[in-house]
Parts: sequence; C-alpha cells; structure tokens
Amino acid sequence: MNDSVDTYVIVPTYNEADNLDDLLSQLLDLPVSLGIIVVDDNSPDGTGDLADKWAAERPDRVHVLHRPGKMGLGTAYIAGFKFGLAELKAARLMTMDADFSHNPRYIPDMIALSQQKHIVIGSRYVPGGGSVDCSWKRVLLSKGANFVARSALGLKANDTTAGFRLYRREVLESIPLNQIFSSGYSFLVEMLFMCQRRGWQVGEVPIIFEDRRRGATKISRSEVFRAQYTILRLFLRRLRGGEPRRPAEPVTS
Repeated sequence: MNDSVDTYVIVPTYNEADNLDDLLSQLLDLPVSLGIIVVDDNSPDGTGDLADKWAAERPDRVHVLHRPGKMGLGTAYIAGFKFGLAELKAARLMTMDADFSHNPRYIPDMIALSQQKHIVIGSRYVPGGGSVDCSWKRVLLSKGANFVARSALGLKANDTTAGFRLYRREVLESIPLNQIFSSGYSFLVEMLFMCQRRGWQVGEVPIIFEDRRRGATKISRSEVFRAQYTILRLFLRRLRGGEPRRPAEPVTS
C-alpha cells in the first residue's frame, strides 16, 4: 500500500494487450496521485503477463488481480472494490474501460468533483458530453437503455449505463456487494440503483465517449437481454419498496 495514493482506478481486462501499455502510461502521467488495479480474466493474448510487468516495475502504483477466466464485468469490479477497500485502504475507487472509450484526461475533474459528490459519473449526456466514432446502432442502444432505466427505476443521473465512475469509500461500504445479482454491463445500472436508494449524491462530468481504438467490442446480444431482465427485476423491487433508504447528505457535511 502507498500511503500517498488514496484513489485507485479499476481496469477490467480481457485481451487488451494492444491497449494496456498506452493506458497505464497515460494514467500514471496524470497530474493527480492515483494507483491502478488491473483485473485480468486470464486473457489468452498475454494481457495479464503485461500487467504483471507493470506491477513489478511500479509496485507502489500498479496492482494486478488474476482470475481463472471470463466471469463478467460486474464481478471484476467487485473484486477490485474488495481489494481496494481491504488491502489498499482506498478513499476513492474508480472504474473505467481499458479500450480508451474512457479517456484518462477526465479523471482529474472527476476527482475534484468528488469533494462535493459521493459518486461521480463520466457522462455522455450532460452539456459538453457526447460520443464520437460510434455506430448509430450503438448510440441508439445506449440512449434507449438510459431512457428505460431512468423511467422504470427513477434514476436521476443522465448517463445511467456509464462505466466511467468514481465511488467514495463510504458508498461502497454501504452496498452489500455480495448480493448484487448482475454480472455483466447491467451491473452498472444495479449499482447506481442501490446507491441512489441509499441517498448518496451523484455528480456528472461531461466526457466525449470514443469507440474503442483497437480490438473488438465485448457487448453481445445476450448481454442486452440480461440488461433488460435486470431493469425489470429492479423495477419490481422498486415497487415493493424493500431497498434500504437513507436521507441524502452532502459529502462535505
């Protein structure tokens, strides 16, 4: 553990060897003190070995978790959360993609906003945000998913499916991580639902989302169906009103 680092970025990887060197270099060059937790799902292209080299060279800043195979995006985040909270004593934990769809340059602004908000989202759907080089089908899918999640679940964030997020430690400690059902991209909606129901305040920083530079997208048709099921399941939970509630409090109080 590095006592001078209190913010860690969780980067789930599967076959991201083409992107990892550039990504870790840019993260470590940012004008903020942060560490990196790479969670690799036994990538056959050697991503895990490449991450281990970084960890050997920068043991104060780079940490690697190896898993036996593809186990879902959500479970990768949870593994990173648990490691960051328990082993690294992180004050803030961030999540982002390894494919440069989330540009590291927005991280300093997200950390700054976390002084006023419990959760910060790198958002496509606030003034100044947007997407580039994405197919119309992907844009339509994203906007449709956001509309459904906001309407059915009462979510207040504009970008409910964004994976570029910052959570303060107290937020993650309030969430029963082992009880989260979703394991894929729908994990993002479920996490936001649970955070909002507990009264944590959400802020959004505008970002330009870029389609991945190298490699293939990981979103499958089955993942879309699982996301639809997740929204239906959470909608029914919202109707039952069983989720714990707490009054919203400003992070500075």
